[in-house]
Amino acid sequence: MSTVVSVGLSNPPYVLAQEEVMDFARDFYRNDFSDVERLLKVFHNGDIERRYFSAPIKWFSQPRTLKEKNDRYCEMAVSLGIKSINDCLNQVDYLSTPVEATAIDAIYFISTTGMATPSIEARIMNQLPFDVHTKRIPIWGLGCGGGTAGLARADDYCRAYPEANVLVLSIELCSLTFQYGDRSKSNLIGTSLFADGAACVLVSGEQSSLKSKIQLPIVPKVRGSQSTLMPNSEEVMGWDVRDEGLHVVFSKSIPHIVETWLQPEVKQFLQQYYLDISELHHFIAHPGGRKVLDAYEAIFNLERQFTDNARNILRNYGNMSSPTVLYVLDRAMRQAGNPGEQGLVVSLGPGFTSELLLLEWVDAS
Repeated sequence: MSTVVSVGLSNPPYVLAQEEVMDFARDFYRNDFSDVERLLKVFHNGDIERRYFSAPIKWFSQPRTLKEKNDRYCEMAVSLGIKSINDCLNQVDYLSTPVEATAIDAIYFISTTGMATPSIEARIMNQLPFDVHTKRIPIWGLGCGGGTAGLARADDYCRAYPEANVLVLSIELCSLTFQYGDRSKSNLIGTSLFADGAACVLVSGEQSSLKSKIQLPIVPKVRGSQSTLMPNSEEVMGWDVRDEGLHVVFSKSIPHIVETWLQPEVKQFLQQYYLDISELHHFIAHPGGRKVLDAYEAIFNLERQFTDNARNILRNYGNMSSPTVLYVLDRAMRQAGNPGEQGLVVSLGPGFTSELLLLEWVDAS
Protein backbone atom coordinates (compact mmCIF):
# COMPACT_ATOMS: atom_id res chain seq x y z
CA MET A 1 0.00 0.00 0.00
CA SER A 2 1.17 3.53 -0.75
CA THR A 3 1.10 6.36 1.80
CA VAL A 4 -0.28 9.86 1.32
CA VAL A 5 2.57 11.93 2.74
CA SER A 6 1.85 15.60 2.04
CA VAL A 7 -0.61 17.95 0.33
CA GLY A 8 0.06 21.41 -1.14
CA LEU A 9 -2.54 23.88 -2.40
CA SER A 10 -2.55 27.10 -4.44
CA ASN A 11 -5.12 29.46 -5.92
CA PRO A 12 -4.97 32.27 -8.50
CA PRO A 13 -4.89 35.87 -7.24
CA TYR A 14 -8.41 37.02 -8.10
CA VAL A 15 -10.88 36.16 -5.33
CA LEU A 16 -14.51 37.17 -5.81
CA ALA A 17 -17.49 37.02 -3.51
CA GLN A 18 -20.44 35.12 -4.92
CA GLU A 19 -22.49 38.33 -4.90
CA GLU A 20 -19.95 39.97 -7.23
CA VAL A 21 -20.18 37.11 -9.72
CA MET A 22 -23.97 37.19 -9.51
CA ASP A 23 -23.96 40.90 -10.34
CA PHE A 24 -21.79 40.16 -13.35
CA ALA A 25 -24.19 37.41 -14.46
CA ARG A 26 -27.22 39.68 -14.01
CA ASP A 27 -25.71 42.26 -16.34
CA PHE A 28 -24.41 39.65 -18.78
CA TYR A 29 -27.70 37.73 -19.17
CA ARG A 30 -30.20 40.56 -18.66
CA ASN A 31 -31.31 40.57 -22.32
CA ASP A 32 -31.27 36.79 -22.72
CA PHE A 33 -33.81 35.63 -20.12
CA SER A 34 -37.07 37.31 -19.19
CA ASP A 35 -36.89 35.59 -15.80
CA VAL A 36 -33.22 36.29 -15.12
CA GLU A 37 -33.83 37.12 -11.45
CA ARG A 38 -35.39 33.72 -10.89
CA LEU A 39 -32.47 32.01 -12.59
CA LEU A 40 -29.97 33.98 -10.53
CA LYS A 41 -31.25 32.22 -7.40
CA VAL A 42 -28.85 29.42 -8.34
CA PHE A 43 -26.03 31.63 -7.07
CA HIS A 44 -27.50 31.53 -3.55
CA ASN A 45 -28.81 27.96 -3.66
CA GLY A 46 -25.34 26.55 -4.31
CA ASP A 47 -24.02 27.50 -0.84
CA ILE A 48 -20.92 29.16 -2.32
CA GLU A 49 -19.61 32.35 -0.73
CA ARG A 50 -16.42 33.05 -2.68
CA ARG A 51 -14.25 31.65 -5.48
CA TYR A 52 -10.85 32.18 -7.08
CA PHE A 53 -10.37 33.08 -10.75
CA SER A 54 -7.45 33.32 -13.16
CA ALA A 55 -8.45 36.76 -14.42
CA PRO A 56 -10.26 39.80 -13.01
CA ILE A 57 -14.02 39.85 -13.56
CA LYS A 58 -13.76 42.56 -16.25
CA TRP A 59 -11.65 40.19 -18.37
CA PHE A 60 -14.76 38.05 -18.97
CA SER A 61 -16.95 40.97 -20.10
CA GLN A 62 -15.77 40.80 -23.71
CA PRO A 63 -15.27 37.99 -26.25
CA ARG A 64 -12.02 36.04 -25.94
CA THR A 65 -10.52 33.74 -28.54
CA LEU A 66 -9.56 30.19 -27.76
CA LYS A 67 -5.91 31.24 -28.11
CA GLU A 68 -6.32 34.05 -25.56
CA LYS A 69 -7.93 31.72 -23.05
CA ASN A 70 -5.49 28.91 -23.61
CA ASP A 71 -2.45 31.18 -23.41
CA ARG A 72 -3.67 32.39 -20.02
CA TYR A 73 -4.30 28.77 -19.01
CA CYS A 74 -0.71 27.78 -19.79
CA GLU A 75 0.79 30.78 -18.00
CA MET A 76 -1.36 30.47 -14.90
CA ALA A 77 -1.17 26.66 -14.73
CA VAL A 78 2.64 26.76 -14.64
CA SER A 79 2.58 29.42 -11.92
CA LEU A 80 0.01 27.60 -9.76
CA GLY A 81 1.71 24.26 -10.35
CA ILE A 82 5.04 25.58 -9.08
CA LYS A 83 3.37 27.06 -6.00
CA SER A 84 1.43 23.92 -5.11
CA ILE A 85 4.48 21.66 -5.65
CA ASN A 86 6.63 23.89 -3.44
CA ASP A 87 3.89 23.94 -0.82
CA CYS A 88 3.62 20.15 -0.92
CA LEU A 89 7.37 19.48 -0.71
CA ASN A 90 7.96 22.09 2.02
CA GLN A 91 4.76 21.77 4.05
CA VAL A 92 5.83 21.92 7.70
CA ASP A 93 2.51 20.51 8.91
CA TYR A 94 3.17 17.32 6.96
CA LEU A 95 6.98 17.07 6.74
CA SER A 96 9.73 17.24 9.37
CA THR A 97 12.18 18.49 6.71
CA PRO A 98 11.65 19.55 3.08
CA VAL A 99 11.60 17.00 0.28
CA GLU A 100 13.98 17.65 -2.62
CA ALA A 101 12.47 17.69 -6.09
CA THR A 102 15.15 15.23 -7.17
CA ALA A 103 13.53 12.62 -4.87
CA ILE A 104 10.42 12.49 -7.08
CA ASP A 105 10.27 9.54 -9.48
CA ALA A 106 7.10 10.39 -11.39
CA ILE A 107 4.57 13.19 -11.85
CA TYR A 108 0.95 12.54 -12.74
CA PHE A 109 -0.44 15.77 -14.18
CA ILE A 110 -4.24 15.98 -14.11
CA SER A 111 -6.17 18.64 -16.04
CA THR A 112 -9.14 19.08 -18.37
CA THR A 113 -9.55 22.84 -18.77
CA GLY A 114 -6.72 23.73 -21.15
CA MET A 115 -4.37 22.29 -23.75
CA ALA A 116 -0.59 22.22 -23.85
CA THR A 117 2.04 20.18 -25.67
CA PRO A 118 4.55 19.82 -24.14
CA SER A 119 2.23 19.42 -21.19
CA ILE A 120 2.31 21.65 -18.12
CA GLU A 121 4.46 19.40 -15.93
CA ALA A 122 7.27 19.52 -18.51
CA ARG A 123 7.25 23.31 -18.39
CA ILE A 124 7.33 23.19 -14.60
CA MET A 125 10.26 20.76 -14.65
CA ASN A 126 12.24 23.41 -16.53
CA GLN A 127 11.75 25.81 -13.62
CA LEU A 128 12.11 23.48 -10.62
CA PRO A 129 15.12 21.20 -9.94
CA PHE A 130 13.53 17.85 -10.82
CA ASP A 131 15.74 15.06 -12.07
CA VAL A 132 15.64 14.98 -15.88
CA HIS A 133 14.69 11.29 -15.68
CA THR A 134 11.51 11.96 -13.69
CA LYS A 135 8.67 10.18 -15.47
CA ARG A 136 5.85 12.36 -16.79
CA ILE A 137 2.32 10.99 -16.99
CA PRO A 138 -0.13 13.68 -18.13
CA ILE A 139 -3.80 12.66 -17.94
CA TRP A 140 -6.44 14.76 -19.73
CA GLY A 141 -10.22 14.47 -19.80
CA LEU A 142 -11.19 13.07 -16.39
CA GLY A 143 -12.84 16.28 -15.25
CA CYS A 144 -14.13 16.29 -11.68
CA GLY A 145 -13.09 12.64 -11.29
CA GLY A 146 -9.43 13.40 -11.94
CA GLY A 147 -8.29 14.08 -8.37
CA THR A 148 -9.36 10.69 -7.04
CA ALA A 149 -8.23 8.91 -10.22
CA GLY A 150 -4.81 10.57 -9.95
CA LEU A 151 -4.36 9.24 -6.42
CA ALA A 152 -5.37 5.77 -7.59
CA ARG A 153 -2.88 5.80 -10.47
CA ALA A 154 -0.13 7.01 -8.13
CA ASP A 155 -0.95 4.09 -5.85
CA ASP A 156 -0.73 1.71 -8.81
CA TYR A 157 2.73 3.10 -9.60
CA CYS A 158 3.93 2.76 -6.01
CA ARG A 159 2.69 -0.82 -5.77
CA ALA A 160 4.77 -1.63 -8.85
CA TYR A 161 7.76 0.36 -7.54
CA PRO A 162 7.63 0.25 -3.70
CA GLU A 163 10.59 2.65 -3.28
CA ALA A 164 9.00 5.31 -5.50
CA ASN A 165 7.77 8.79 -4.66
CA VAL A 166 5.06 10.23 -6.90
CA LEU A 167 3.45 13.65 -7.22
CA VAL A 168 -0.19 13.99 -8.24
CA LEU A 169 -0.48 17.52 -9.63
CA SER A 170 -4.03 18.61 -10.37
CA ILE A 171 -4.71 22.01 -11.96
CA GLU A 172 -8.01 23.26 -13.32
CA LEU A 173 -8.83 26.77 -14.52
CA CYS A 174 -12.55 26.37 -15.08
CA SER A 175 -13.22 30.11 -15.33
CA LEU A 176 -11.27 30.25 -18.59
CA THR A 177 -13.84 27.98 -20.24
CA PHE A 178 -16.52 30.68 -19.80
CA GLN A 179 -18.10 31.33 -23.19
CA TYR A 180 -19.05 34.94 -23.88
CA GLY A 181 -21.28 33.98 -26.81
CA ASP A 182 -23.08 31.16 -25.00
CA ARG A 183 -26.24 32.59 -23.42
CA SER A 184 -27.62 29.20 -22.36
CA LYS A 185 -28.81 28.16 -18.92
CA SER A 186 -25.96 25.63 -18.76
CA ASN A 187 -23.42 28.43 -19.13
CA LEU A 188 -25.22 30.43 -16.45
CA ILE A 189 -25.18 27.48 -14.05
CA GLY A 190 -21.49 26.93 -14.75
CA THR A 191 -20.88 30.60 -14.02
CA SER A 192 -22.49 30.14 -10.59
CA LEU A 193 -20.45 27.07 -9.65
CA PHE A 194 -17.01 26.63 -11.20
CA ALA A 195 -13.71 28.11 -10.07
CA ASP A 196 -9.92 27.73 -10.38
CA GLY A 197 -7.32 26.02 -8.21
CA ALA A 198 -4.41 23.63 -7.96
CA ALA A 199 -3.37 20.87 -5.61
CA CYS A 200 -0.31 18.65 -5.33
CA VAL A 201 -0.16 15.40 -3.34
CA LEU A 202 2.96 13.42 -2.48
CA VAL A 203 2.36 9.65 -2.53
CA SER A 204 5.17 7.29 -1.44
CA GLY A 205 5.63 3.56 -1.78
CA GLU A 206 5.92 1.08 1.06
CA GLN A 207 9.74 1.11 0.95
CA SER A 208 10.24 4.83 0.32
CA SER A 209 12.90 6.56 2.41
CA LEU A 210 10.79 9.74 2.45
CA LYS A 211 8.39 8.18 4.94
CA SER A 212 10.94 9.06 7.62
CA LYS A 213 10.05 12.72 7.02
CA ILE A 214 6.37 12.31 7.90
CA GLN A 215 5.35 14.82 10.55
CA LEU A 216 1.75 13.80 11.26
CA PRO A 217 1.29 11.10 13.92
CA ILE A 218 -1.06 9.12 11.66
CA VAL A 219 -1.38 9.17 7.88
CA PRO A 220 -3.63 7.49 5.31
CA LYS A 221 -2.55 4.48 3.31
CA VAL A 222 -4.35 3.43 0.14
CA ARG A 223 -6.07 0.08 0.51
CA GLY A 224 -7.52 -0.02 -2.99
CA SER A 225 -9.40 1.80 -5.75
CA GLN A 226 -12.12 1.29 -8.31
CA SER A 227 -13.13 3.07 -11.52
CA THR A 228 -16.58 2.42 -12.98
CA LEU A 229 -17.95 3.55 -16.33
CA MET A 230 -21.68 4.01 -16.82
CA PRO A 231 -22.27 2.77 -20.39
CA ASN A 232 -23.64 5.20 -22.97
CA SER A 233 -23.60 8.21 -20.67
CA GLU A 234 -21.35 10.65 -22.53
CA GLU A 235 -24.02 13.35 -22.42
CA VAL A 236 -24.08 13.57 -18.61
CA MET A 237 -20.91 15.63 -18.12
CA GLY A 238 -18.04 16.93 -20.21
CA TRP A 239 -17.13 19.45 -22.89
CA ASP A 240 -18.75 20.27 -26.20
CA VAL A 241 -15.71 21.35 -28.23
CA ARG A 242 -16.53 24.20 -30.64
CA ASP A 243 -14.60 26.86 -32.51
CA GLU A 244 -14.69 29.20 -29.50
CA GLY A 245 -13.39 26.55 -27.10
CA LEU A 246 -14.88 24.29 -24.44
CA HIS A 247 -18.62 24.54 -23.74
CA VAL A 248 -19.77 22.89 -20.53
CA VAL A 249 -22.06 19.85 -20.60
CA PHE A 250 -23.64 19.47 -17.17
CA SER A 251 -26.78 17.36 -16.82
CA LYS A 252 -29.48 18.03 -14.24
CA SER A 253 -29.64 14.26 -13.69
CA ILE A 254 -26.37 14.02 -11.74
CA PRO A 255 -27.97 14.07 -8.25
CA HIS A 256 -30.42 11.39 -9.45
CA ILE A 257 -27.51 9.29 -10.78
CA VAL A 258 -25.85 9.55 -7.37
CA GLU A 259 -29.06 8.27 -5.77
CA THR A 260 -29.67 5.36 -8.14
CA TRP A 261 -26.41 4.25 -9.80
CA LEU A 262 -23.63 5.15 -7.37
CA GLN A 263 -25.00 3.54 -4.21
CA PRO A 264 -24.64 -0.10 -5.37
CA GLU A 265 -21.19 0.66 -6.82
CA VAL A 266 -19.95 1.97 -3.47
CA LYS A 267 -21.54 -0.91 -1.58
CA GLN A 268 -19.92 -3.50 -3.86
CA PHE A 269 -16.53 -1.77 -3.61
CA LEU A 270 -16.55 -1.68 0.19
CA GLN A 271 -17.69 -5.30 0.42
CA GLN A 272 -14.38 -6.34 -1.14
CA TYR A 273 -12.76 -5.07 2.08
CA TYR A 274 -15.48 -6.42 4.39
CA LEU A 275 -16.67 -2.90 5.13
CA ASP A 276 -20.01 -1.16 5.22
CA ILE A 277 -20.55 2.56 4.67
CA SER A 278 -21.57 2.83 8.34
CA GLU A 279 -18.05 1.79 9.38
CA LEU A 280 -16.34 4.73 7.65
CA HIS A 281 -14.81 7.53 9.71
CA HIS A 282 -14.19 9.88 6.76
CA PHE A 283 -16.25 10.53 3.64
CA ILE A 284 -13.97 12.54 1.34
CA ALA A 285 -16.31 13.59 -1.43
CA HIS A 286 -15.71 15.83 -4.39
CA PRO A 287 -18.19 18.67 -3.78
CA GLY A 288 -19.70 18.85 -7.24
CA GLY A 289 -22.49 20.99 -5.83
CA ARG A 290 -24.84 21.27 -2.88
CA LYS A 291 -27.44 18.92 -4.39
CA VAL A 292 -24.79 16.25 -5.00
CA LEU A 293 -23.66 16.44 -1.36
CA ASP A 294 -27.30 16.28 -0.24
CA ALA A 295 -27.71 13.15 -2.35
CA TYR A 296 -24.64 11.54 -0.76
CA GLU A 297 -26.10 12.13 2.69
CA ALA A 298 -29.47 10.72 1.68
CA ILE A 299 -28.41 7.51 -0.05
CA PHE A 300 -25.65 6.59 2.39
CA ASN A 301 -27.54 7.72 5.50
CA LEU A 302 -24.67 9.98 6.49
CA GLU A 303 -24.77 12.45 9.32
CA ARG A 304 -24.01 16.02 8.29
CA GLN A 305 -20.54 15.90 9.87
CA PHE A 306 -19.40 13.52 7.12
CA THR A 307 -19.87 16.18 4.43
CA ASP A 308 -18.81 19.19 6.53
CA ASN A 309 -15.32 19.31 4.98
CA ALA A 310 -16.67 19.07 1.43
CA ARG A 311 -19.27 21.74 2.13
CA ASN A 312 -16.63 24.02 3.64
CA ILE A 313 -14.45 23.69 0.54
CA LEU A 314 -17.43 24.29 -1.74
CA ARG A 315 -18.38 27.37 0.29
CA ASN A 316 -14.92 28.95 0.16
CA TYR A 317 -13.58 27.75 -3.20
CA GLY A 318 -16.48 26.61 -5.38
CA ASN A 319 -16.16 23.60 -7.66
CA MET A 320 -12.58 23.64 -9.00
CA SER A 321 -13.10 20.32 -10.80
CA SER A 322 -10.34 17.73 -10.20
CA PRO A 323 -8.33 19.50 -7.43
CA THR A 324 -11.38 20.05 -5.22
CA VAL A 325 -11.44 16.59 -3.66
CA LEU A 326 -7.74 16.98 -2.80
CA TYR A 327 -8.64 20.11 -0.81
CA VAL A 328 -11.15 17.97 1.10
CA LEU A 329 -8.48 15.29 1.61
CA ASP A 330 -6.14 17.93 3.06
CA ARG A 331 -8.72 18.79 5.72
CA ALA A 332 -9.40 15.14 6.53
CA MET A 333 -5.68 14.42 6.97
CA ARG A 334 -5.33 17.29 9.41
CA GLN A 335 -8.33 16.11 11.46
CA ALA A 336 -7.85 12.35 11.66
CA GLY A 337 -7.47 11.09 15.21
CA ASN A 338 -6.72 7.38 15.55
CA PRO A 339 -5.03 4.54 13.69
CA GLY A 340 -7.50 2.22 12.02
CA GLU A 341 -9.83 4.98 10.82
CA GLN A 342 -11.25 4.25 7.37
CA GLY A 343 -11.98 6.86 4.71
CA LEU A 344 -13.62 6.75 1.30
CA VAL A 345 -12.59 9.21 -1.43
CA VAL A 346 -15.37 9.71 -4.01
CA SER A 347 -15.43 11.66 -7.28
CA LEU A 348 -17.67 11.62 -10.34
CA GLY A 349 -16.50 12.63 -13.79
CA PRO A 350 -17.11 12.54 -17.54
CA GLY A 351 -17.67 9.17 -19.05
CA PHE A 352 -19.88 9.07 -16.93
CA THR A 353 -17.62 7.51 -14.29
CA SER A 354 -17.18 7.09 -10.58
CA GLU A 355 -13.74 7.05 -8.98
CA LEU A 356 -13.42 5.44 -5.53
CA LEU A 357 -10.39 5.18 -3.24
CA LEU A 358 -10.30 3.47 0.16
CA LEU A 359 -7.93 4.86 2.80
CA GLU A 360 -6.86 3.54 6.18
CA TRP A 361 -5.08 5.73 8.70
CA VAL A 362 -2.00 4.12 10.25
CA ASP A 363 0.66 5.06 12.80
CA ALA A 364 3.39 7.00 10.99
CA SER A 365 6.18 5.96 13.35
